[in-house]
Amino acid sequence: MKSYFSDYFGIPEEYLEEYGAFNISLITDLPLFIDPFLLFNAEKPEYQALHDDIIRYLRFLRAKSERGGISKGHIKAWYNFSEVKQNWLGFCETGNSGRGLGQGFANALNSNLVHIFQNFGNERITNGSHLENCV
Repeated sequence: MKSYFSDYFGIPEEYLEEYGAFNISLITDLPLFIDPFLLFNAEKPEYQALHDDIIRYLRFLRAKSERGGISKGHIKAWYNFSEVKQNWLGFCETGNSGRGLGQGFANALNSNLVHIFQNFGNERITNGSHLENCV
């Protein structure tokens, strides 16, 4: 079975490497993510702003989890981190949906966010919030 882009389309891997392209698997999801700590320490202000936005969103989720009584629809909308189809990182023979983190993760995040990040946003050991200080 031809499981990689280069195999399926008959393109030598060296060509992809020279072009700067990643030889994606056509049958499995890619284990890619953005490391918030790299954004936290980034020199570019726009990357630091992305980190701040992630923290702001996690504070929003934590506040909702603290209050409780969240509907299934809101859990799906707020806590379920689906694959972004437009970047095609979830590309495979059947489409570009990918798996994302899914409903199981969303439910667990809602249930445990308050317990895991008890001091989130109020850390005293750094000059900003980031996930590594909270767990």
